[in-house]
Order: sequence, then C-alpha cells, then structure tokens
Amino acid sequence: MASIFTDRHRAEYARDGFTFVRGLFDPEETRILVSAMEQDPSLKAALYDRRDAQGKATRMATWNHPGDSVYGLAARSRRVVDTMEEMLGGEVYHYHSKLTAKEPFDGGAWEWHQDYGYWYHNGCVRPDMASVMVALDRATRENGCLQVVPGTHRVGRIEHGVLPGEQVGADPVRVEQILKRYPVVHAEMAPGDALFFHANVLHRSDQNRSPNRRWTVLFCFNAASNDPYLEHHHPGYTPLVKVDDDAIKAAGVRFAGSQAEFRERSANPPELTRRIA
Repeated sequence: MASIFTDRHRAEYARDGFTFVRGLFDPEETRILVSAMEQDPSLKAALYDRRDAQGKATRMATWNHPGDSVYGLAARSRRVVDTMEEMLGGEVYHYHSKLTAKEPFDGGAWEWHQDYGYWYHNGCVRPDMASVMVALDRATRENGCLQVVPGTHRVGRIEHGVLPGEQVGADPVRVEQILKRYPVVHAEMAPGDALFFHANVLHRSDQNRSPNRRWTVLFCFNAASNDPYLEHHHPGYTPLVKVDDDAIKAAGVRFAGSQAEFRERSANPPELTRRIA
C-alpha cells in the first residue's frame, strides 16, 4: 500500500508542516486500540506523571519498539509507515511511541516545544523525523487538545531548556516573536482522527479543565538514514516490519506482553538541564 496522502494532504504538509487525516482508524479499530491501552497491565504499570508549572500532571507511558500489541501493529501498519516514508523521503524506523493521558479536571498542560528540540540532543543530525498523533477520545479546546503553529517547520531548531515545573520547552523569547508572526491552530479531533506533523512544528497544549478525559497515542519515526550517533534512551536504526492494515482487527485486543520495552520515565538528555526561564 502506498501513502494515504492525497494532493490536499501533501499541499498542507508542505505549507504547514502538518496535516489532519480524519478517520485514520475506523470506529471498530479505535475501540480495539482504546480497550487494549486501558487494560494492558504492562502499559498500566509503566505510567508516569509529567507535571506542568502549576503541578497538574499528564499521565504517560513510553515504549521504544512497537512489538506485537495491537497498538504496536497500528504503528507498523502500512497506512502509517508508508505515509511516513513519503513525508520523510525514504525508509523510516520506529523511534518510540507514547500514550498521553489527560484525566478530567486534572490533566496538565504542555509548554511550547519542538520534538526535534529534544531529539537533536539525542544525536539525530537532521530533523528528518515526524510523528502521528491519534485521538483515542474526542480532543477539544476544553479538554486540552494539541495546539500547532503552521509553518514553523521552516523556522529551524529553537533552543530548548528547562522551564518552570519539570518540563523542557522552547526559548520563551523566541516563541513570543514567532507567535507575533504565525497563527495557532487547535487540533480538535474525533476518536480515530490523526495529525501527521514534522518534528520542527512548534506545539503545546492546555490543561484539561473539562469533565472529559483526553487520551492520545503518538507514533514517532526517524529516517533510517538519520541514525543517531549517540546511544541514548531511544533506539538507533532498527528495521521496521510493516503489517497490512487488516492486522488490527485480526489481532483484536492484544496486549504488549512481558517482553514489552516500556520505560519507567522518559528522561531528558543531560544537555537539556539548563534553565531558560
């Protein structure tokens, strides 16, 4: 199967650095993914909190290799991987995945950042990296949906450092100037919708102040030709075995199992300990 991008998706990605694919996973597939991620004991045991400056927490789980869980199969599905290969211009591998869970009334905010702001320090020479965020619940402004700044994949890498609280984010002075020149788009999505976005796109999210939870899963990829030169907490090039798109329904609610490579906490590289605000 080739990339699922249409000409419209390609134009949006080239212009904005991101594009929405509505209904990337159909309702049955989304139900299977949600059920697996809610029930998987290995994933539940790997959850950790990442707090914002006000002490509100986003619950997270991070894993390096997709494996054979149903959500691993989703990351390896041709509709995802073939599209990533179009976006990044060749073979890709799975860099890592993560669940971000903002619970009702208590889910924390995320400060402005670029993913490559972190991944640069992991030894990835080029920003030939991208992610797809899949909504597991309805994502709205009220429950803290992602906010993205179109065109910022062209601004280059922004310096990142430790912000108030325990998050690492982009230089606030630089961000302030960027936001005077670029609009902000709220990534409101229905369950099963997806946002494909480049690693240099500036993004953040608000706290969840609503009675509705906001869970998303992100599958992150690196170009095979961009193998990091440092050993760090995410993998170097590992050949990725694609699966057909019917694999999700065929597997059903399949857990990661005892061999899953969940991280207890996703650490920041030592270069990112400098406070910038």
